[in-house]
Amino acid sequence: MTITSAMILAAGLGTRMRPITDTLPKPLVEVAGKPLIAYGLEALGRAGVRDIVVNVHYLAPLLVDWLSAWPGAHIRISDETEELLDSGGGIVKALPMLGNEPFLILNADTFWLEEPGNPTDNLGRMMDRFDPESMDILLMTARLDQATGHTGAGDFIMAEDGRLSRYKGSGDPLIYAGAIILHPRIFADISEKRFSLNRCFDAAINQGRLFGSPMHGHWLTVGTPEAIGEAEAARSAYLGEPVS
Repeated sequence: MTITSAMILAAGLGTRMRPITDTLPKPLVEVAGKPLIAYGLEALGRAGVRDIVVNVHYLAPLLVDWLSAWPGAHIRISDETEELLDSGGGIVKALPMLGNEPFLILNADTFWLEEPGNPTDNLGRMMDRFDPESMDILLMTARLDQATGHTGAGDFIMAEDGRLSRYKGSGDPLIYAGAIILHPRIFADISEKRFSLNRCFDAAINQGRLFGSPMHGHWLTVGTPEAIGEAEAARSAYLGEPVS
């Protein structure tokens, strides 16, 4: 399926990244000389997605200014400076800019490295896999051994047909790896202004309409200042590059 629009969730406070985030929004924290949000924007560019919405809250002017210089994309801002709406509420606020067709969602503070030599990238595989007739949400998933910086036990398990259910201690745990294709109809019965996307994941599970797309490559999450060095070392090791 062709996806033409995307949202990057970038409105978080980044409190665990202090003192770096005392003066810098977390999406602009650099890993290997590149702001975190740039990895997501590059992935969208490779997938041919140019119409992008970014929500902002903390130190919003710095992020808006940086985004204004990003080439090759039409980036619009969803302003949450007055009130944080959580992941789900933030997307609903931006729906007038995203439209009624399925769209991509990326986290601004996680990223992945594509598998070297693989002819298709992860977002392209997700678009090929997404079926709006049988799916409401398709999540990119990663195994624990594909991740750096993840500290949890896992989020989901996958059935043979790709359907996801919550990991409850048995089965092979998978991580939600920060990329989604979502049909906006999942929000139809939600009236609250502020809510988490987890509510939508659970609704889709109950309907048998939450699916996973296994990631090819390596996934990185950077939650603390100390994790920056860990991510840079993991990136260099995975790509076979010398550590700077």
